[in-house]
Amino acid sequence: MSTQNPNPWSREAWQQNSNSFTPQGPYPQQPQPGQPQQVNAQQAYFGQQASRPGTQQQPQPDYAQQEQAETGGAQEAPQPSTLQAAPLALTSTQPTKPRSRVAGIVALAVLAGAVGGGGAGYGVATYLGSGQTGAATTTQIVQADGSHPDWATVAQAASKAVASITVAAANGSESLGSGVVIDAAGHIVTNNHVISGVGSQATITVVLDNVAYDATVIGTDSTTDLAVLQLVDPPTDLNVMSFADSSSLAVGDEVMAIGNPLGLDDTVTTGIISALNRPVTTEAVTDNSPVSHSSGGTDVVVTAAIQTNAAINPGNSGGALINSSGELVGITSSIATLSSGQSSSSSESGSIGLGFAIPANQVKYVADQLIATGSAQHPQIGISAQDVTGTGQLGAEVTNVTSGSPAASAGVQAGDLITAVDGNPVTSTESLVALVRASQVGQEITLTVQRNGQSSDVSVTTTAASR
Repeated sequence: MSTQNPNPWSREAWQQNSNSFTPQGPYPQQPQPGQPQQVNAQQAYFGQQASRPGTQQQPQPDYAQQEQAETGGAQEAPQPSTLQAAPLALTSTQPTKPRSRVAGIVALAVLAGAVGGGGAGYGVATYLGSGQTGAATTTQIVQADGSHPDWATVAQAASKAVASITVAAANGSESLGSGVVIDAAGHIVTNNHVISGVGSQATITVVLDNVAYDATVIGTDSTTDLAVLQLVDPPTDLNVMSFADSSSLAVGDEVMAIGNPLGLDDTVTTGIISALNRPVTTEAVTDNSPVSHSSGGTDVVVTAAIQTNAAINPGNSGGALINSSGELVGITSSIATLSSGQSSSSSESGSIGLGFAIPANQVKYVADQLIATGSAQHPQIGISAQDVTGTGQLGAEVTNVTSGSPAASAGVQAGDLITAVDGNPVTSTESLVALVRASQVGQEITLTVQRNGQSSDVSVTTTAASR
């Protein structure tokens, strides 16, 4: 028998609470009408330093030292910037009435991406998880016309594997997010910040197909902002999301986001992939607060993210970004917001068409480890680096190479300028950290290095960073 609770997202709950939608808690709050939007640099979930050729720049924080996955060195907090990315989990410190989960109404960005004609067909396959006795189905969509995907069919099939997540703490605080079913055992991948930050004694409720289930935490990884839950008593007819190869994505590909924005479960939006390997930095979160260190800095999550203009909002955290075949290409995790210096309008406090997702290949790598052991290893190459200053080639300038590290064994030297990883451009130290982190422990990666005006490729095999 499955543990079932009443569906908390009812029309009655919407009507009863339509006049009190301001979320409270540790994440950025929505500004009141007529007030300028302000972003607290410690609350904001993203601080990107923009590098532009032809301008003089100050050395940026050493992200290779910040991230233990890179060097294991001292930790320093990143500097705030005008472009901020906010977490997508909704939080509230106020007790919520039963059956009410709607929180925070913000302006929606114009939905990008066209819905074309043409037919699409279902292809249903049975999925048996390793060591599982139960079965689940994963729905594959075969598009009749790849240039005009039938998004209605994709939404109908894929949304069955996307969950709404509510995390309720004993003190009355609450977090809303999304998740994706990834196997027949009832494992659900989501963002770490959805289930952390409200205390270790929180109760987790997952809603799938209008049925609520209890769930437990299998493993969390603050370094990548990923976590895995498991349904306490999963049904035998689970729908499972299949993974796409995110390395094959291209800018301009059409995608769909599915999740629980603002407590509105089963919401779908479409758009395109706006950029790939976008370095996005967010604050790491534990069960009680952002991860801090004795040096006074704050640990950060650096992701080589998929950028999309599909409208995503608070509550979409941990939800699915899928392709026209209904396959997972990424887990939506953060959105960019404008500071008061860029806009005086509170209407841009939600989606502004700049959303970010963790690529599916990295999600699968981390989720598999969390399911197997409850924790995850992360790749490192053993260098410290800084951004270049002045004009010329952008990249990450190596300031120190740890003795005996993979980089040292490959011949990387202090003073080298790293300009690419596996052919992907490196424009800053932040992007170098993101690209290294996107690889796997034991994987050989190729660094493009400039030394004395000469460019060459160097093969480096990553090792596991110390925890």
